[in-house]
This record gives sequence, structure tokens and C-alpha cells, in this order.
Amino acid sequence: MHAARIFCRIIQVIDSPGMALLNVDQIAQRALDLGLLEDRQLQEVWASFGRRNVSLNDFLQTLVRRAYLTNYQVERLIRGDRTGFFYGDYKALYLVGSGTFARVFRAVQQKTGQVVALKVLRSRYSEHVAQANQFLQEGRVGCTLSHPNIVPVYEVISDGKNCFMAMEFIEGRNLREFVRIRKKVEPAEATRLMIGIADGMRYAFEHGLTHRDLKMSNILVSSRGEAKLVDFGLAGMDDTLKEDIRADLPNVRTIDYAALERATGVRKGDTRSDLYFLGCIYYNMLSGKPPLIETRDRTWRLSKQRFVNIVPIQKLEPSLPLAVTLVVNKAMMFDPSRRYQSPSAMLADLRQAAKHLAAGTDVPGAAGLEAQAANLAAAAAPVEEPDRWVMVVESDVPMQDLFRDGFKRAGYRVLMTSDPWHAASRIEQNPAAADCMIVSAQFLGETALQMFNQLAENEKNKQLPAILLLDASQRDWASQAVTAPHRLVLPLPLSMKRLLAAVDRLLSATPQAGPRRIAREVVVRASGPRLTPPPATL
Repeated sequence: MHAARIFCRIIQVIDSPGMALLNVDQIAQRALDLGLLEDRQLQEVWASFGRRNVSLNDFLQTLVRRAYLTNYQVERLIRGDRTGFFYGDYKALYLVGSGTFARVFRAVQQKTGQVVALKVLRSRYSEHVAQANQFLQEGRVGCTLSHPNIVPVYEVISDGKNCFMAMEFIEGRNLREFVRIRKKVEPAEATRLMIGIADGMRYAFEHGLTHRDLKMSNILVSSRGEAKLVDFGLAGMDDTLKEDIRADLPNVRTIDYAALERATGVRKGDTRSDLYFLGCIYYNMLSGKPPLIETRDRTWRLSKQRFVNIVPIQKLEPSLPLAVTLVVNKAMMFDPSRRYQSPSAMLADLRQAAKHLAAGTDVPGAAGLEAQAANLAAAAAPVEEPDRWVMVVESDVPMQDLFRDGFKRAGYRVLMTSDPWHAASRIEQNPAAADCMIVSAQFLGETALQMFNQLAENEKNKQLPAILLLDASQRDWASQAVTAPHRLVLPLPLSMKRLLAAVDRLLSATPQAGPRRIAREVVVRASGPRLTPPPATL
């Protein structure tokens, strides 16, 4: 069957209108001249026939069957193309995708034989210095990312004519194709895929990156069922495009982001915009339908009504479990302050939803919708103990997990970052973003001390309860720390129980603790005693 498909494709190419007929010797010589064939391979093909007088169809079919050439290479050879076969040390095998800015090939590194995905910037953009530099810069950013749910970039190259980057080749398909084939994705599988996507976003966020082009086609599903993000930061190319080029592009890649940000009044690059489109992806997987009306009309794509008139997923799919619909709805809140505020927060709820689905403890259908309505009503009513947010600055991933789990089990909402200055900037922009700040110097070093002291010097933030954690080798820094009744220095190792007690004391003694956050997320807290984690050494 495969050979028959190859044969039919070759016949179509040769019989194409206007295609000049070439004989076997001409094709063979052209392939040798371009370096697509080795003389040894050609001699093997001739030997398999036992003669030189063979038809072009038989000759090409044999080359493809023996994997000496691919259909892509055959088509270009017959057309008389002399470019598009090689990019640096990479040989293009197949065209696997084509977008506004670039084409993606399955390619092989000639020296090592490694198969890669080769993203090649289209020539019209590679000729413009600004666009080419942006492409190369964003590719280099991709080289710095290392996470199982982000496609790694191996190298980025400009050879004077072309700009391209080599990435891991993922056997599988993109999420758009995956859902098109499945029609819908079962809640458990969709949630598992979303956990991987959100974890990749968490990692990028903690490295100071947003995606700005989250969509179904920018997520790959490997043959092993793993979700992997591609194209981090490449959406930034839109900002460097000249107006005449932008006018020719009905689907400039960040247009949906621009529309959402304009409609909701947030700045460009706000991570909550990424989270909104993560919600859209989850919605699409669960329902089989995109939440936003798809159109090429630029005016309509920029319309606020596209976001306001979305059919709630529980109305479209009333049998979905409540734990799932709550995550979708929260991620897609039109008001940014009611959305998830960080990928970590969304990831935590996705993991909880997965646990509910695995245990079968959720309530689907109409009963679920009634429970959801009750939850929303309860969240709108005054509560005796408002949600309390703690921002943790910690660069070590296992420590992050320990902090996150410990505080969440105690009823806190957690904002996690590995960058002290990102945390300081966030508090500067919104002093109500957290009720308490935890800064761990164990892995961050003196930068943590500097950031902790800077908080005390800032008029907006000097009343923010804060704790600086120092390990045994850093104890001398305690004398340099700016302390106060609401600003403590605690030594490591430290049990989670003791740290929670210190935070509780600070917040109880601070009148504005709790109500500090001006944009509370809609969260319904379970009644009963607060969960206290078992003692754990930090």
C-alpha cells in the first residue's frame, strides 16, 4: 500500500501541467550534483535493475523505496529546483508544516544522522534584518529552556541566506489534528494533557517568559501521549513587522492576544493572557469546539464581543464533571483579576481535578451545575476568613514543590517565582498581590537578602509581612537584614509547621492581612478545621 502511494505521487508530479520531462540519466546526475545521492547508492540501484534502460517512474520509485530520496526531494528534483534541499549541515526530508512566518521540515543532521524538526524562516522575512534577528533571538531563548513539556531547541543558525533552528522532532501530531480525529477528548485524558501544558507554562513563567501564541497547533501530542509546547516567544516577531507586511497577513499570530488585552485593559505580556488561552485549549479538547468564533475578518477578531459571547462549557457539555468546568471557567474569566494569576495556580487546580476524576468523587450533569451555582453564590457572599496569599521566592524546584504543597494544604493560595526581582517588580506594581512574602536565600544567595531589604525601603511595600530564610552558611547575613515586628529572619533547616506558625502570627498581627488583595479569585473554601501538613524539613 505504501509503495502504491509513492508510485501515485510520483506519477502526479511527472504528469503535472508544464512539467518538463527529464530522463533517468538527467535526474540521476542532478541528484549526484546536489549531493542528494552518493555514487555507491546509484550503482546499487542500477545493479538492482540489471540494466540502465528503465522507466523514470520505476527509477524514482526504487530510490524512494530504498529511502535514498524522499517524495519531497523527488518533486523538487523534477521541478528543477537547486535549493531547499540543505540548510547548513541539515538535509530536508519532508515538509511537515507551514505557517505565516516559517516552514517546518523533518530533517537529518548529516554528520550525526540525528533526525530533527527544522524551522526555516520564510525568505521574505529573512531578508529583513529586524525580523531575522528577532527569529534568531527567540530561537536562542528556546535553547535555554529544558522541560519535558517544552520542545527543546538544539541550535539556531543564520548562514547568510537562511535563518533556521533545529529542534527535537516529535513523532505524533499537533493538538488541533489530535482533537479533529478524536472529536472530543475524555475529561481524564484532556486534564492529563493540560497538566503537562500548564507545567511547561509554569516553568517558562518562572524563567520570566510568556508564550503569547498559545493555540491548538502550537501544542504537539507525541506518540507516547505527552503534550509539548512549541514556539515560545516567536509571536514577538509581529512587533517587528513593517506595516506593509502586516497588512498582507490576515492571521497575524498575536491578533487574538491583542484583542483580549485591549478589551480587558491589561498590558502586553501579562501572563494571565496566556492562561486565558490555556482555558480555551482545555475548552476545545473537552467540547470538540473552539470557544472563540474562528474568522479571518480582522475587525471581528479584534472585537470584544468574541470574548463576551462565548457559550459556557457547562451549557455546551452539561455532562462534564464539575471539577473540570470550574477550571475552564476560571481560566477564561473575562475579568483578568478573576482568572488564575499564575500558571502554578492553574496547575494546582488541574491536579486536584485529576484526583477527583481518578477517584470518581465529582458530581457531573445537572447536579454539578447546581453545585457550581451554589459555589459561586457562596463565593460572592462575605466570608469570615478571606483567602490569604503568600508569595514565595525560591529557585530550587523540589523546594518550590515543598513550599507549594505545605502552604496549599494549610489553606493558603501560593504565588511562586524563582526570580527575586520579578517578585519585587510584581509587588511594586500591585502591593495587594500577596499578604506575605517568603524569600529563601539558600539557593539564591545574596540577591535574596538585597531583595528582602529593598521591600523595606519601598514606601508602598514596607508594611508587607515578609520572612527571609537563611541556611547555616548565611547566618551572618541576619545582621544585615532590615527587620521589624512584621519582617523576620528564620534559620534553615526549618519545619513546615514552624514556618506556617510564623506566617500565621505575622498575618494575625497585621490589620490589613487578608483584605490586602484587591482582586480576589473566586474560591470556595471547605468548612472544618484547617489542614496542617506533617512536619517537613525545608
